[in-house]
Amino acid sequence: MYYPSQALPSPQAVGVPEMEVVRLETADGLTLLAWYAGADTPERPTLVYLQGNGGNIAGRAHKVRRFLDRGYGVLLVGYRGYGGNPGVPSERGLVADGHGALGFLADRDVPPEQVVLLGESLGGAVAVRLASERSVGAVILEAPFTSAADAAQHAFPFLPVTLFIEDPYDSLGRIDRIGAPLLIIHGERDQIVPVDQGRRLLAAARAPKQGVFLPGAGHNDLFRYGSDDIVVAFLERVFGD
Repeated sequence: MYYPSQALPSPQAVGVPEMEVVRLETADGLTLLAWYAGADTPERPTLVYLQGNGGNIAGRAHKVRRFLDRGYGVLLVGYRGYGGNPGVPSERGLVADGHGALGFLADRDVPPEQVVLLGESLGGAVAVRLASERSVGAVILEAPFTSAADAAQHAFPFLPVTLFIEDPYDSLGRIDRIGAPLLIIHGERDQIVPVDQGRRLLAAARAPKQGVFLPGAGHNDLFRYGSDDIVVAFLERVFGD
């Protein structure tokens, strides 16, 4: 389920020189490296970027370039066990990492109503869990799955995968607890997490909500199909230009 890479270059080396290396403290005693740039003005939201299961935050720098250019705050959350961070990834652990990220922003005087959780794939499940437990300003899910078991069953349809799932990530069972505006982006040609799972999550969520389902996109190429434009338009509606 987890495929971290450990080599973590500097923010400057991957095109986000305005981001600083910061440390997140978790409730279970870990100190994690993350990258952060504050918003240009208090009215601009801050995006908490929760990556998928592979690589590390350096591989997401190009995905947040547009948000930085618009003056939004961005916190690229370095998970435990990723990018040289201590610890071993698990559902409980990654949720603790997310809570640590929100605590970091609170210490920087970013109010909860200005915080946007943006989760890709596995990170979407972390975002759903956090938003079901904490108040935030908005939630954005890119290629989310309904649960880890559903995603695994699609990949291995002839195996009893539910017997081997240790981290359930039951987003479908939690998404109706989110009170913030919600955006779901999913590719119609996603072969890893079928678009039906994104549609089911959207149907189960409370309003206000929006779903954008891109006909040509797969799982890892939403950015090529303008996902950043979709996110910016959503943020402008929620927070104003």
